[in-house]
Amino acid sequence: MLITFKSKAYANITMFGDVAKSMLEMMALGTSVPGAIDAEDVTTALENLNLALDKIPRQVEPAGEADADQPAVSLHTRALPLIELLQAAIAEETFVRWE
Repeated sequence: MLITFKSKAYANITMFGDVAKSMLEMMALGTSVPGAIDAEDVTTALENLNLALDKIPRQVEPAGEADADQPAVSLHTRALPLIELLQAAIAEETFVRWE
């Protein structure tokens, strides 16, 4: 399953479902899909995500057997596009949704 984060302020960000749900949990938004964050709550979601990422080691996740030829990507790296989307939404004072 893929989950796409959307905002008027930034390009859509598509993530694998398990990674996206982890990000949602780190933002303290649960794991419901679809969903949305009101403009006034985006700052809190970004702060929660950054705090959660600071608490976990910057290890590289295993790439898995199917992707043995591909390099592994850390959760911190996977979060960067979402962080940029949230920052853009804050700057534009707009909401974020995902589906």
